[in-house]
Amino acid sequence: MFGIVGVPVIEIAIAAQVAGIKYVGMRNEQAACYAASAIGYLTGRPAVCLVVSGPGLINTLSGMANSNMNCWPLIVLGGSSDSNQETMGAFQEFPQVETCRLYSKLTARPSSLEAIPIVIEKAVRTSMYGRPGACYVDIPGDFVNKMVDRSLVRYTTCCLPRPISLADPLEVQKAVAALKNAQNPLVIVGKGAAFSRAENIIQRLVNECGLPFLATPMGKGVVPDNHPFNVAAARSNALLHADVILLLGARLNWILHFGLPPRFRPGVKIIQVDICPEELGNNVKPVASLLGDINAVTQQLLDELLKSSWKYPTSTGWWKSLSTKIQANEENSKVLASQTTLPMNYYTVFHHVKQALPNDCIIVSEGANTMDIGRTMLQNNYPRHRLDAGTFGTMGVGLGFAIAAAMVVKDGSPEKRVVCVEGDSAFGFSGMEVETICRHNLPIIIIVVNNNGIYNGLDEGTWNDMLKAGDTALVTPPVSLMPNARYEQVMTAFGGKGYFVQTPEELQQALKSSLSEKRLPSLINVMIDPQSDRKKQEFHWLTRSNL
Repeated sequence: MFGIVGVPVIEIAIAAQVAGIKYVGMRNEQAACYAASAIGYLTGRPAVCLVVSGPGLINTLSGMANSNMNCWPLIVLGGSSDSNQETMGAFQEFPQVETCRLYSKLTARPSSLEAIPIVIEKAVRTSMYGRPGACYVDIPGDFVNKMVDRSLVRYTTCCLPRPISLADPLEVQKAVAALKNAQNPLVIVGKGAAFSRAENIIQRLVNECGLPFLATPMGKGVVPDNHPFNVAAARSNALLHADVILLLGARLNWILHFGLPPRFRPGVKIIQVDICPEELGNNVKPVASLLGDINAVTQQLLDELLKSSWKYPTSTGWWKSLSTKIQANEENSKVLASQTTLPMNYYTVFHHVKQALPNDCIIVSEGANTMDIGRTMLQNNYPRHRLDAGTFGTMGVGLGFAIAAAMVVKDGSPEKRVVCVEGDSAFGFSGMEVETICRHNLPIIIIVVNNNGIYNGLDEGTWNDMLKAGDTALVTPPVSLMPNARYEQVMTAFGGKGYFVQTPEELQQALKSSLSEKRLPSLINVMIDPQSDRKKQEFHWLTRSNL
């Protein structure tokens, strides 16, 4: 349970601890909700976000919307004004149930204390079943300290695990026929596959059928990034020239350019596998629509493909074309990473970070260029080991996600590291959660890639010259932030380790020191060229194009 307590929910947090539920007090309701939703993705079971009424609940809506857009299970418990004061202008009175309907799969206000268990059970079940998402339960303030007759309480047993559904066998046969006839096949792995725990069967599909694949940002690691069939380094080329695409738990939204030209080949045949029927046929007409659990449906596909021992040959022109493009793009990145001029650029920073990070660390990333370039350079070789701005493109999620990941790691794999790579603008959204990290002694490593702005900023000399020109509100570019801000001092203020880095040597030493420290959190503030940007990339992550 994550949250911020106040009237009327303080007693709920205390009672949760008495019941053995871990309560993590955060500094902002948005971050608390982001953390709770990330637990849902990482574990498959919803965590709880506990917030106060009115403004507290309103601050939570960003996290609820983000959870719903990412399809992650989440329970939000919101305190509300006393039931006998409704419409009277009570303290922080607000139409919370009605408001949350836009941001969740289920909203409910128990009619009595006795009804709370069955409402919570339905919320837990609804958050997980079908397409996962957020559920909201409203708790009136006068319920919190009322007495209840235990004999009247209505209990029910939660139906777990969630039911598994299979695709129509006829659709499976259509999909298999399309794959066998493909000249340029491609598998796209989404975070739905990661949530479904489908990594073993998808790896078998890729290996045994010889299929090239690429992953969406949080689908990374379902099949290891270092797999020889990974064509992410030629992503644009692969999307543009594939004639048959198998879509495993990924949606044809802005992240995949809606499945349409000019980013996709006209007439490309799409095989959709998704748990949500409404998603099938969105933006394109699929050649086969496989409704069901990704893990189970992939097993159906593989069983059918192996009946004829089918395997896509690696000697084709398609493989040669992809390999050539991969090599060219990797060479471009190496050239950029090898630049020795100061300040450093993004590629140089990520080159050294990649060299230092443990193979199994969980990477949390947010920002604009920081997230996009980091996604291409930092590898994930295990599923559910990358968390980022996601489908909703939400900034401010980083520290909440990192706290959630660290809580999961603390329980199961205490030696595993959580590394949060942030742009300086992104860090500012929830920077005070550093206190939460230090209070709970979570050994998270935060790397702030600092370019003094949003997308880009100004160097200190230009900034000082500009300030002489007059009113900062009139002359400061909207994308600019304070140059050379000492974000590492936020960490040291609360007892963690802080590093101010300007050279590759300083970065290497800071990474080495942070990774060797297993008990204390750390923040590495890395100064880069304010005008550093993506260069020599095929095209931007966003759908807009200059083509």
